[in-house]
Amino acid sequence: MPPTPKVAVLFGFGINCDHETAAVFDLAGGISERIHINSLVNGSVDLKKFHILAVPGGFSFGDHLGSGRLLGNRMRFNLREQLSNFVKSGKPIIGICNGFQVLVKTGLLPGRKEPDFIQRASLTLNNTGRYEDRWVTLDFDQNSNCIWTKGITRMEVPVRHGEGKFVVPEMKILDEMDATGQLVCRYVDPSTKAGEGITDEPIPFPLCPNGSIRNIAGICDPTGLIFGLMPHPEGAYTGWLHPHFRRNVKPTLPPPSSPFSHIIEDDTTSDEPNRSARAREAERDAWQGEGMAIFKNAIKYARENL
Repeated sequence: MPPTPKVAVLFGFGINCDHETAAVFDLAGGISERIHINSLVNGSVDLKKFHILAVPGGFSFGDHLGSGRLLGNRMRFNLREQLSNFVKSGKPIIGICNGFQVLVKTGLLPGRKEPDFIQRASLTLNNTGRYEDRWVTLDFDQNSNCIWTKGITRMEVPVRHGEGKFVVPEMKILDEMDATGQLVCRYVDPSTKAGEGITDEPIPFPLCPNGSIRNIAGICDPTGLIFGLMPHPEGAYTGWLHPHFRRNVKPTLPPPSSPFSHIIEDDTTSDEPNRSARAREAERDAWQGEGMAIFKNAIKYARENL
């Protein structure tokens, strides 16, 4: 069996989603470790021992000088060689919310096949002029080579940001990204059929919570290894986190934290010797949220390729 992939989850200086991001990678089958950015800068931790790098959400350095700017510069100038070698080794990177902003400011997104750390896009203030905290619907480009989103068509996830509007200096950059499958996921109208909601035309607020050009929610680099998105898939790792889960069709099994779980696990009337283990596995899968698929894709890729 391939070794369990090791995931470096950055923290420090205002990053505040590191614990949940690490936990979801663990649930997806990896072994995560929270790594302070200074540990990579001063060399006390070597990035090359990890298979996956995650830059979580939060407000790194208080978003001074713009969201993700200072952490982006710290990575761009102090970790340039480590990051370049990491990408050239075929190892995946994800940036979530503020992490997406950071990867854009470093120049890793939209990026080139080989990192050149030149910024070509930005994420700026929402059209509403305020912080938006709500659930949105995403559709995914089925032709994208992004390793993080294989097999995902539609997803409902939360957004929590004040600067999530994706912009570029020239529209031809978007055309190039679209042609190479880098426009990985977009905000869509949930009333559309799954997989058919993507449009270049602006959709109204709050369906697109920030006014992002072409309703862009997430992009990848040309290799498909580096992925960034403003929504929080770790905030949808399990079904009961969804605000409407009581109204939707629910699994027949109770959630893992339910006081009734023992009824399933202690069923001794079955002739199957592994009933309890199977029950726990079925229970976990039944309550798995849509966001978990992103993390499982990365773990699967790392197991098979690294």
